[in-house]
Order: sequence, then structure tokens, then C-alpha cells
Amino acid sequence: FLADLAWHDAGRLMGDKRSLGIVDQLVRAVGSISANIEEGYSKGTGRDRARFYEYALGSAREGRGWYYKGRHVLEESVVAHRMQILTELIKLLLTMVPNQRRSQLREEPPLYRTDSAAILTAEAGSAWLCEQTPIPW
Repeated sequence: FLADLAWHDAGRLMGDKRSLGIVDQLVRAVGSISANIEEGYSKGTGRDRARFYEYALGSAREGRGWYYKGRHVLEESVVAHRMQILTELIKLLLTMVPNQRRSQLREEPPLYRTDSAAILTAEAGSAWLCEQTPIPW
């Protein structure tokens, strides 16, 4: 779902030459999240699963950073929505990794600031994020 959204968002980013460097990184980072979760899920031991979930965690954090960098081109509601989805994924992965590895990881509050800061900090659930999906077409 998020990789599909990133694909559409990449089209918008490609319209501004200054953001061309962001496009490839964003699509790769966001696409890598599900790929690593899928691969990790198929591993036989918790330690192996945790390693791939950590890769997904890194990709989610990277994707959130690339969306932040693209905030000058993408609509504010799009950036806020995508960053909220990625923040929710990060929270889930921060639970999954320790459950598999039996260690503690944590997420620092994001330092990203936009005009829609209320959206970024709201305790919105997954259903709300799906219902409020801004699509750039």
C-alpha cells in the first residue's frame, strides 16, 4: 500500500528538477520496508527475523526522512499522511524486533516540523490513515 503511494508521489516529485535525487531514494526506501518484512517473516529463527525487521525499521526511518525532504514539492497533506503512516510502521517494528530478539529498542519522537504538526502528533489510528489518504492524481 505505502509503496504504491510512494510510486505515485514520485511522479509528483519528478516534476521539479530539484527533487530528482529524492525520487529514487524514496521509492527504494519505502519499497524495501515490505520486502524486508516479507523476507524476515519467512526466516526460521527469531534472531533472523529480528535482523530483517531491523532492516525494515531502518528503511521506514529513511523513507520518513525522504518524505520530509520532499515537503517542498509534495502537498502538505500528502507529506503529513505518509510520515504518519511511516511513524506507525516504526512503532510496530519497534515492538516486533524486541519480541523476536528479546531486546529493547525505542523510537525518539520525530523532529520533523510542518504546518500540519497537529496531524503528525495526533494519535490517529490505521483506519483514519487509510480513510484520509491524499492521492496526487
